[in-house]
Amino acid sequence: MANKAYKFRLYPTEEQEQLLAKTFGCVRFVYNKMLTEQQETYEKYKDDKETLKKQKFPTPAKYKKEFAWLKEVDSLALANAQINLQKAYTNFFSGRAEFPKFKNRKARQSYTTNVVNGNIMLLDGYIKLPKLKLVKIKQHREIPSHHIIKSCTVSRTKTGKYYVSILTEYEHPPVQKEVQAVVGLDFSMNGLFVDSEKGKKANYPRFYRQALEKLAKEQRILSRRKKGSSRWHKQRLKVAKLHEKIANQRKDFLHKESHKLVKRYDCVVIEDLNMKGMSQALHFGKSVADNAWGMFTTFLGYKLEEQGKKLIKIDKWFPSSKTCSCCGQVKKSLSLSERKFRCDCGFVADRDWNASINIKREGLRLLALI
Repeated sequence: MANKAYKFRLYPTEEQEQLLAKTFGCVRFVYNKMLTEQQETYEKYKDDKETLKKQKFPTPAKYKKEFAWLKEVDSLALANAQINLQKAYTNFFSGRAEFPKFKNRKARQSYTTNVVNGNIMLLDGYIKLPKLKLVKIKQHREIPSHHIIKSCTVSRTKTGKYYVSILTEYEHPPVQKEVQAVVGLDFSMNGLFVDSEKGKKANYPRFYRQALEKLAKEQRILSRRKKGSSRWHKQRLKVAKLHEKIANQRKDFLHKESHKLVKRYDCVVIEDLNMKGMSQALHFGKSVADNAWGMFTTFLGYKLEEQGKKLIKIDKWFPSSKTCSCCGQVKKSLSLSERKFRCDCGFVADRDWNASINIKREGLRLLALI
């Protein structure tokens, strides 16, 4: 079985918007309440790990007697808040994440609800959701009939737009396509990536950099407004819309580029890079964030997997930039400012193209071992 999510725009009525705002607030309230109790328990038994593990996790039902208004919203949304917190604690104790943090109003507003006895259904131009009943939906593509709806996540952006992400489950027999066409991609700070075939660049437009001047102007105006005033809220919306536009442009570009690669190649080889460390160590924070290499590799990964194709990640310490793709000699000293790779054998090429060829060869070597 495999899962796939479909995201659509929602157009709730004023009454439904009020109920959604209540649900977001109740989910946040319950999450923070349970987290407070867990923190107290953790502080009390942190030296006794066995006793700490035996402590029962608080449930949303516990608070409904004291806070009757919790009964107004979807109970499954509150139950999912408990599940999310339990996952956060599991990740913390296993060393995969930091200690869970409190949620605030400025964070992403969303909640998840599950399918129980036909409480979620797609109808003609509407979606039936618990407590909300029928909500208008812009369904720009059909969900295949063999996909079974499992849950829905309703979210609200900072610009006031509502979306629903419908998680579906379907039978997906494992398909392995014969690997014929392989490409290596080297991360490029300027153009997202350079491929190994002809040294072709993705030519990423750097949407954030393009909008930087306009964004700075709007944020400057916002800083002069009295916080909480109607003019402040109006200006805050302008800034939020600009950020949302940049994010949407970036996502659209990355989807299209990853789709092109998946359509053309059976295997894509990339480096397993630590982008957070790179942005901090080399002071390339804005460029790294604007490129969104992590998002791009995620899109690439699931698109390849769906078609039975492969994404191979090679070791980040592999000297792809310092190795000559012609003779294999490794140049120990090669500064970031040197954009041309020159080898003693006479080979001269663009630094990133040379690296992408080496990445492809290392990927082919690893592919042979699978």
